[in-house]
Amino acid sequence: MLVSTNSGVVQLQSYKVKKGQSSVSGLSSGAFMTVQLHLAHSASFVGAGIIAGGPFRCAESFREAALIAEDAFIENSLYICLNPLVPQTGPNAGKLADLAYQTAKQNLIDPIANLADDRIYIFTGSKDEVVYSDVVARTRKFYELLGVKPENIAYHCDIPAGHSIITDNPEDSELGTNQPPYINNGGFMQSHDILKHIYPNLKPAAQNLSGRIVRFDQTEFFNNEERASMSPFGYAYIPKAVEEGAPARVHIALHGCKQGYNYTDYVFGRADKSNQPPYGNRYFTTTGYNHMADSNNIIVLYPQAQGSDGTTENPEGCWDWWGYTATNAQEPDYYSRDAIQIKAIHAMLERLGG
Repeated sequence: MLVSTNSGVVQLQSYKVKKGQSSVSGLSSGAFMTVQLHLAHSASFVGAGIIAGGPFRCAESFREAALIAEDAFIENSLYICLNPLVPQTGPNAGKLADLAYQTAKQNLIDPIANLADDRIYIFTGSKDEVVYSDVVARTRKFYELLGVKPENIAYHCDIPAGHSIITDNPEDSELGTNQPPYINNGGFMQSHDILKHIYPNLKPAAQNLSGRIVRFDQTEFFNNEERASMSPFGYAYIPKAVEEGAPARVHIALHGCKQGYNYTDYVFGRADKSNQPPYGNRYFTTTGYNHMADSNNIIVLYPQAQGSDGTTENPEGCWDWWGYTATNAQEPDYYSRDAIQIKAIHAMLERLGG
């Protein structure tokens, strides 16, 4: 069942949200961003769901890959963090864990000790041809090296899924598909599994939704700066009970590349709006988060990235996990509390009350 969005654009409101009980999940670039956001603001979160994502600062695995830092990060992202030629050339979890500790000591992210009791869901489809399973396995090792209890990590690698978030919607792509909209039918709602792992003892998902999806002005959270590569609007699902004053938690759901509501294909550097894909709102309406959230008084926040083939060189509308938003390409801050996208998303969480 779909919920029609509020026809207007509203300002994001505050609710009775429990402090420090929020969580975050994402697919692909949204998964890489999930790891970054989780570490940057670990005091705010109790768990994370990572579908096809690599470790923290993965794009800096081998900074000597090119003479120019910007080129090195791009080469790292492609040939180490997405599809390494052999497992041995994948990201080094130990090195990146050490880098995370160093980053925390510099006070650029929250203390690593906050992660100890967090609950982590990690998934890689065995037929994923975009982010190889070897990379995602290093994400599991990375969290273990940061002190997360092994029993708190749910690691899934045996489902023959392509690069996607999985649903039980019959109209979605076949399970092994590796192409947009990256939402595949595997007979279960992966979003439900993520939320149930992070928050044990949840009630079953609602059959019918009581709440509403609100469309809010995102630009106030990043000062409408072009380099943020974020869309004018964001979305949030607000259960009716929460709107009426019930205590709530917040889950942030981060879409992957080409999944934002206003994704537009670029051809030769120009927006091809005449052939715009018709699936822009599916991540926040059909992936199942809202039904589980509705019966458990969870607000689901859906920030939106957008593509640009100009200043940011981000034509596929990915979240920044390799430094395209940086003002200093030699020392990008895409992973820190001061990163423009992380700062914006966390400000949305604070506005909600979390």
